[in-house]
Amino acid sequence: MELTLAILKPDCVGANKIGKVVERIEAAGYQILSMKMVRLTKETAGEFYAVHNERPFFTDLVQFMSSGKCVPMALTKKNAVADFRKLIGATDPAEADQGTIRRDFAESKQNNIVHGSDSVANGKLEIGFFFSEKELVENNLA
Repeated sequence: MELTLAILKPDCVGANKIGKVVERIEAAGYQILSMKMVRLTKETAGEFYAVHNERPFFTDLVQFMSSGKCVPMALTKKNAVADFRKLIGATDPAEADQGTIRRDFAESKQNNIVHGSDSVANGKLEIGFFFSEKELVENNLA
């Protein structure tokens, strides 16, 4: 089983689409180990997206991610990272495949409704950014 992080971004939360997106994630076979609603500051958003700090879109991304509440989720499933990237679709919703989350719900390349880890290693790191080990709950534990 792999781990991946999903973040329902401020555009998703603000448009009351949390339930619709979570329903798609669960229907795709993901187990939610943990989820919570947070409000990132510019500092924490900048820390999370530090890998992009030299990119021209960094400032706008930090501004967007700190503009409202978001919902990070720790997910698990076999082949979680690659399958989640397929489920959410291309960064630009206009280029995303039919039936993907971004194609169906996102507004733009920046306001693209959901973040997904791009590798297994990053999934573990990103989950650690938002969740402590004790917050990760296996659904099959009593």
